[in-house]
Amino acid sequence: MEFVKTDDGKRGMVQAMDGSTEAGAMTYTWACSDKIIIDHTHVDEAYGGQGLGKNILENILDWVRTENVKVIPLCPFAKAQFDKNESFRDVLA
Repeated sequence: MEFVKTDDGKRGMVQAMDGSTEAGAMTYTWACSDKIIIDHTHVDEAYGGQGLGKNILENILDWVRTENVKVIPLCPFAKAQFDKNESFRDVLA
C-alpha cells in the first residue's frame, strides 16, 4: 500500500493506493498556517476491516508532527481514533 499526499494550500488528502486503485482516503482543510481540520475518511468496501483508515491517519500524523501542525478531527472516524489512542493526542489543536 502506498500513501499519496496532495495539498493545494487550502485543502488536501492522503490516499492509500493499492497499485492504481484508491483503497481509501482522508481529506482535510487548512484552518490556518499550522492547523488542519480532518473532515472525511473513506475506505473502499473491498478494503474494510483491515485497519486502513487508521493507517491513513497515522500517515497524516507522521507528517503533521514533522511540520508542527495541529489537528482538529471533525470526521467521526478520526475523532474516534483520537479518543481511543492516547498516543495521537499530542497533535490535537
